[in-house]
Amino acid sequence: MNKSDLINALKDRAGLSRKEAETVVDTLFGTITETMAANNRVEIRGFGSFSVKQYKAYTGRNPKTGAQINVPAKKLPFFKVGKELKDKVDGK
Repeated sequence: MNKSDLINALKDRAGLSRKEAETVVDTLFGTITETMAANNRVEIRGFGSFSVKQYKAYTGRNPKTGAQINVPAKKLPFFKVGKELKDKVDGK
């Protein structure tokens, strides 16, 4: 499912216009993105939580040449699945 499919599903299930459904989806994703950019956690009970993980700098190796390279510290988004979603996907 992509963003357009999600908008169409919301439109059909909630009886919204396409424009209203698009606004809801954009607002939801925008709010999650802004919250994570501020280094805060987003938790949706039964679904999961979104957070930002901090990774330290390290010395890596270029797989093509074998040369050592310095990989800078970075932050990456991280999703941890909730128990209810995990069980539903597992068929329990």
